[in-house]
Amino acid sequence: MTSTLHHAWTGEPFAEVAHAGPAAIERAIAAAYAARPAMAALPGWRRREALEHLQARVRENADALAETLTAEGGKPITAARVEVARAQATLREAAAEAGRLDGTMLDLDRDLATRGWRGFTKCVPAGVASLITPFNFPLNLVLHKLAPALAAGCPILLKPAPATPLSALRLGTWLAECGLPEGAFAILPCANEHAAPLVEDDRIAVLSFTGGLIGWHLKARAGKKRVVLELGGNAACIVDADPGAPLEQVVARVVAGAYGQAGQSCISVQRLIVHRDVLPALRDALIAAVRAVPTGDPREERTVIGPMINANAAERLDRWIDEAIAAGATPLVRGARDARHTALLGATLLENVPAHLPLYREEAFGPVLLLEAADDLEHAIERANDSRFGLQCGLFTGSHASALRAWDALQVGGVVIGDVPTVRVDRMPYGGIKDSGLGREGPRWALDDFSETRLMLVTR
Repeated sequence: MTSTLHHAWTGEPFAEVAHAGPAAIERAIAAAYAARPAMAALPGWRRREALEHLQARVRENADALAETLTAEGGKPITAARVEVARAQATLREAAAEAGRLDGTMLDLDRDLATRGWRGFTKCVPAGVASLITPFNFPLNLVLHKLAPALAAGCPILLKPAPATPLSALRLGTWLAECGLPEGAFAILPCANEHAAPLVEDDRIAVLSFTGGLIGWHLKARAGKKRVVLELGGNAACIVDADPGAPLEQVVARVVAGAYGQAGQSCISVQRLIVHRDVLPALRDALIAAVRAVPTGDPREERTVIGPMINANAAERLDRWIDEAIAAGATPLVRGARDARHTALLGATLLENVPAHLPLYREEAFGPVLLLEAADDLEHAIERANDSRFGLQCGLFTGSHASALRAWDALQVGGVVIGDVPTVRVDRMPYGGIKDSGLGREGPRWALDDFSETRLMLVTR
């Protein structure tokens, strides 16, 4: 079975992708399971070399990869180039960690009963890793799973998003150049209905999934295997009475965080909570900036908002916006649909969206920003925490005490001081709480998910 990929802007077919059926998936799982001893025996320097080879290939093919990201997913070309650069950073960090699976020595001689005992620990690969990745960062988020799994010595089964599989397939061709053991990896584009074994099969030791709330259902089906989930959010950004930066700088960062690559990021700014004293001036500057956001052909250098992943996604968000306006929200800027490019939705800015509506409660995952007022920092934190999600939150403040208070009180995996929640440094521990998921990504932190501690006790 194959599928045809169409250019996100022109609609022209540009790639044919073969899909793995049930038999191919079974062969891949069996081969990966059989490859565990060989992968575990692969020394750290060999794993590092493989990761460095991938980094070199990504660097050599940077322009082609960026053009692919734009074609298959509609990512603006400038954002695509940033993703390719970040992918190299992710590989560099993972390569540095490939030889880090160190152990410790434990002095257990603490009382009469344990006299003479010592303990030693080492890290060993957890086993076969099943990796399921999303469409919005089809290169770098693939590598945030693949690279630490390889660094840990795990055989890899990778299912890329059906809409954006090409970057992962290219990585597979470059992995094939590394002389890894037979069965060490498989790139498996497939229909979602055929992916059940990649979740349920007991030969798989680790499931790492990035995507929507369906991740919780996958966890329930995963059995005894270790599960890591990154399930999105509806990120808030707070602007304190003293933002700690000029308003024009705050507005520029908020606009970049809310509308970059059409808002299709798990940590895109969805809710902007502003101190009442600052709100009037910020509102005026924000309206002007949102109206000026360049929208259209993602191949053009100036474009910030290109098409969403498909027309259905744009239609769903457009409907949520109309519902909010009908319920009393104020449309400060209302982005329009494009009659020709039906996945394109212009930048939208709403104020006073009722908090019970889907646009406020759920993940918008598109180019919309919701503006609301707060009486003080505590009120702003309360509003930010009023969410089923808890991935990241941004805070603009000039107060050290306010920063520490937010770090203590915000119910999120990460607090970004002086910037928007959309900031992600690829070596940091990234992940959320509540419905945003389980575990942390970043090569150093993900190694813990792809490895296990093994103890040896020795007596004199």
